[in-house]
Amino acid sequence: MDFLIGVDGGGTGTRAVVLDARSQRMVGQGEAGASALTQGVEQAWKHVMQAIAAALEGSGRMLRPEHCAIGLGLAAVNVPSLTQGFLAQAPAFARLALDTDGYAMLLGAHEGRPGMVVAAGTGSVGVALMPDGERRTSGGWGFPVGDEGSGARLGLEAMRHAQWALDGRAPVGALAQAVYARIGRDAQTLVSWSNQANARLWAQLAPLVFENQHQDPAAQQLLQKAADQLAQLAEALDPQGELPLVFNGSIGQRLQSLQPDHLLGRCRTPYGDATHGALLLLKDPAALKRSRV
Repeated sequence: MDFLIGVDGGGTGTRAVVLDARSQRMVGQGEAGASALTQGVEQAWKHVMQAIAAALEGSGRMLRPEHCAIGLGLAAVNVPSLTQGFLAQAPAFARLALDTDGYAMLLGAHEGRPGMVVAAGTGSVGVALMPDGERRTSGGWGFPVGDEGSGARLGLEAMRHAQWALDGRAPVGALAQAVYARIGRDAQTLVSWSNQANARLWAQLAPLVFENQHQDPAAQQLLQKAADQLAQLAEALDPQGELPLVFNGSIGQRLQSLQPDHLLGRCRTPYGDATHGALLLLKDPAALKRSRV
């Protein structure tokens, strides 16, 4: 075995970490574009392999899949048809373990021990590993039905507020002005952009909500609403309030400070990230079994 590879892939980007299989030392880290399966299986593999190539760049070593073990935590692995298509196009890795990006993040955050992660980036999901080995999930239904508290939903809410401000149902404050500056002020432009936007594009508006939270009460309200929705994911996973909790993802981390005290008291610093968790998938029988679908 040459390398152990851990991959974290979502709707915005893909990260890969490569370890020397013998020494367990880091060879490199790399990044590429999105590899959520909902955006296409071919794209997913393209960006996974690009991220691995970037991690190996400068090392002087070549990738031979048949001499590598790879663990992948990818968005939308919970959709069987997409998972089957993804595995059908897999290079001939010596060992392949596959699970959701949320579960990889959970394993990495708690070093494979019982705990809970509420992750919010482009999308959102809550995942827990119970002391008896039971695995629980809340949310993760995908945009636009789910992904409450996520970047995509925050961006959509920002656009809704800007549209309401344009037709007189909301005040034209800093948040609405920021959306107009980014997209355009006339109704036709806003409608046209909205009709062709996907979750990734909606999420690009989420930073505007954070940037204007101190100038605009509407932005503050949207952030608190998103934080409350993430709290609901945590409480659904662990009603007894026993598990350690990590808020993760670009949105989740920024909304942690808005959580209620009973959740903040259980928050922990993550042990590792989702690429670390993806490496731990190689020890997970369920993830290895899934790789042979």
